[in-house]
Parts: sequence; structure tokens; C-alpha cells
Amino acid sequence: MALPGTFTTRTTIALSREDEAALTDLYIRGTPANTLRAYERDLVYLTGWKLAAFGQPLAWPEAEAVALRFVIDHARDLTEAPPGDAARLAAEQLVALGLRRGLACPAPATLDRRIASWQAFHRMRNLGSPFEAPLVRQARAKARRAAARPRQPKSARPITLPLLEILLATCDNSLRGLRDRAILSLGFASGGRRRSEITGLRIEDIGREDFAAKGILWLRLWETKTTAKGAAPKLVLKGRPARALMGWLLAVGADAGPLFRPISKSGRALPRRLAPDAIRTILTHRLALAGLPADHASPHGLRSGFLTQAALDGAPIQAAMRLSLHRSVAQAQRYYDDVEITENPAADLMG
Repeated sequence: MALPGTFTTRTTIALSREDEAALTDLYIRGTPANTLRAYERDLVYLTGWKLAAFGQPLAWPEAEAVALRFVIDHARDLTEAPPGDAARLAAEQLVALGLRRGLACPAPATLDRRIASWQAFHRMRNLGSPFEAPLVRQARAKARRAAARPRQPKSARPITLPLLEILLATCDNSLRGLRDRAILSLGFASGGRRRSEITGLRIEDIGREDFAAKGILWLRLWETKTTAKGAAPKLVLKGRPARALMGWLLAVGADAGPLFRPISKSGRALPRRLAPDAIRTILTHRLALAGLPADHASPHGLRSGFLTQAALDGAPIQAAMRLSLHRSVAQAQRYYDDVEITENPAADLMG
């Protein structure tokens, strides 16, 4: 990723080009890959918006009036704006470029993320952000309140054991079936793994030393959304999930490289890793084979399903969190609350 502009200091000593290059490299190596991709997408969007709205490239530092206009333009439903409205015209250009889905008001979280990226770009240049101006900060707060909407779950429903068993039953002993069975089993049983965590695994991350004697495999996640690089603990996989993963490993027959791989039309495992979006495609395929609609569940259902099943089975939340690697008890508690409320005696007062 090319970071926006060059780094500068506010002293009389300027950084050399070599220092600037070294600092840029430090930012890139010290920033998670997912964050870098988000920065890149946001930079493209912000550049496109500034050109559409003002006919000018991004400025460093950006003017407060531009920041205020950005907040205002993204805090209202432009489908209701008159055809000649400046904000609507800019949005229509972004839609035509494929940078914006439509004219509806973006989610507050989307606006917050793009502003956060814009602020980060200013920090990279050692510049103050226009979004810290009192009027802009107040406008952001008002926009967040005006656009507030009920929190939507990431998955239509959790993939608890009954649904997981239905999906696993569609997996035959073909190479594709072995791979999908291993993905679904690992994604659920190792703590409800995120898509990027599943597809980021490598064969070298799987410890097999205890499989023959104990039927256990060890997983090393080098980085997750809630743990720093190298700080994620080893996770255990046992029983059917371990056997499913070992079946895939034996079928692939490789000693190194990506753990989960695309499969060619001829039924051969390719040497490259799966993209995170492939997990959604695999799940949709398995739902269809099970006679269920495509929106019946999403990949996040593996994560929510693990915690929901742990609550249903009476597992202590701390034990579940050791596998899910949730950092916040309050966040994990939501899944337990949904289960426990059905068992609350007060819910049976009328019999």
C-alpha cells in the first residue's frame, strides 16, 4: 500500500528520502493487513469524493470546511435530495465509479471508519486533523445521533450443533467435501474462528505431535483481531474436528503452504490459499445442498454458534472465551444472555 504523501517534521531538520521510506515501511509492517486494506479502500473513496465534490485532490492538511462538508454529505439520505443537489451529484459520481453502493445514508460506523482513516493519514504526515475542530466534532456527534439505527447481528442465526451437523452431512469424501468438512469443523470447534483466521492458517501452524496418541491437533494463530502478532495462544482441536482436519491434510499431502486451498475444476488442490470471501461461498454452497436458503446463515454464524452452543451446554463463559479469544466479557456475554433468558424462572410466571 502506498501511504498518502510523505512524512514531515515540524523542526528545522527535514527527513531524508531514505528516512521517509524507512518510516513508511515501519508503518506498513507495524499495521495489521486488514487495516492496511481498509486504509487503501478509504483513501480511494476519499480521493474520489473530494474530486467529485470540489474538483480538487486531497489537501494536507485538509480544510475544516471540507471536513464539515464530508460529514454533512454522509449524514443524510440523498435519495430524497433534489436532482441538482451538490451532495447528490457527487454521490451519483461515486456510484458510477463503483465506490458507493447507492444514495442512502451510510451507516454511522462506515462514516466513522472513513474519518478515522482520514485522521490517520494526517498523523502519518505529522499534521493536525480538521475533524478535531469544535464545529466538525459537534457535527459528527449530531450525525451519529441522527443516523442511529438498531444494532444488526452479523449472522442471520448462529450455527449451533444441529445446523452444523446438517451442513457436515452434505460433505462427501471428495477433495472438496474433505476440505469443506475440515473448514466448517475447525471454524466452529476451535472457538468460532473468523474468515480471515481460517484462510490465514498454514500447514506449518498445525501441530500433529499428539494426534496418534490422543487424537489432538494444535492450532497456532499468529495474529487475530483481538491479539497481537505472535501473542495468540495455541488452540486445541480434538475428536471429530481433529479427524476431519487430518483427513484434509492427508488428502492434500503437502508439508507446507496454505492450509485451505482452492480446488480446480479437475478436482486438484491448488497451491495458493483461499480468499476470506471464499468461506461465504463455501457456506452458501453447503446451505443449498442442505435445502436451505443462502441467507440462512453467514460465516459469522460459526463464531456466534460456538458461543451460543457453549452457553446451551453450560460451559463457563471464561472457558469459551479461552478458545474464542474474545477480549471483552461483555461482548461474549451477549450470546450467553440470549440463552439464559429462556431459562429464567420469571419467564414462566403464567405457566
